[in-house]
Amino acid sequence: MEAVTFEGVTKSYDGLTAVSGLNLQIRQGSFFGLLGPNGAGKTTTLRMLLRIIVPDLGKIQILGQPLAAATQDRIGYLPEERGLYPKMQVRQVLVYLGALKGLTEAEADRRSSMWLERMEIADWSERKVNELSKGMQQKVQFIAAVIHEPPLLVLDEPFTGFDPVNTAAVKDIMVDLRDRGTTIILSTHRMEQVEMMCDSICLINRGRQVLDGDLREIKRAYGKNTVRVEYAGRDMLDLSCFASSVNRFGNVVEAKLRPGVDPQQILKALVARNVPIARFELIEPPLADIFVEKVTTANA
Repeated sequence: MEAVTFEGVTKSYDGLTAVSGLNLQIRQGSFFGLLGPNGAGKTTTLRMLLRIIVPDLGKIQILGQPLAAATQDRIGYLPEERGLYPKMQVRQVLVYLGALKGLTEAEADRRSSMWLERMEIADWSERKVNELSKGMQQKVQFIAAVIHEPPLLVLDEPFTGFDPVNTAAVKDIMVDLRDRGTTIILSTHRMEQVEMMCDSICLINRGRQVLDGDLREIKRAYGKNTVRVEYAGRDMLDLSCFASSVNRFGNVVEAKLRPGVDPQQILKALVARNVPIARFELIEPPLADIFVEKVTTANA
């Protein structure tokens, strides 16, 4: 069974179409990435899924059921902008939000304690929300999204405010939830997280989907047309004569090959210039490159 389906969903505001004819199928128990540049229609799509706004055309189903008040308790939502009550104590706000999702006060309190321990902020449970750091507040917001154990979890920029250690910890929790059957919709600008975690994606631009499907199949369709070179030394490695685009990351360069270019040409040129190469490999294009190409083409 599909966890979420959109069928011909359209939404307009004052004559401006924010989402047009959107069709999505999100497999149950999977990671799904919803991608797009600013203003593409991602927020409108999520708000329709959450019944904050209603589509003008089309229909949306969750776990085989049409959207209704009863289906909302089956969704957990972490918004990009925090939605906590700043003057309330952490435990109080979690118990309150858990009760709104149908938990008894005792059960909400028990789960709050468990999650606060797991997220390593139990010592702050009696402090007011506005006394916490941004990262701690994000942890509380995450707990609020999962406390009622929803089968569908919508996460909008979930790693905001986290350092690498906490990002890794929350990522592990998300994977654990997915492995236990939770469907997770991830909306983020961090392409490396999408590439590592998501099973399938949808890229929307100007309200229309321009790319969707299984992430591995999408990347395979582009083929291994990108060379990644890791080298020593401080000289800037110029591969522009071989590549249609080049991304530099310090002493690592990723170059998308021009049509007809043999990667061995690049290797021979580097050897001839005595470049100290630590790694040379032909790879599938990074998702970020596919994203830029698709959006640029769609906007042309």
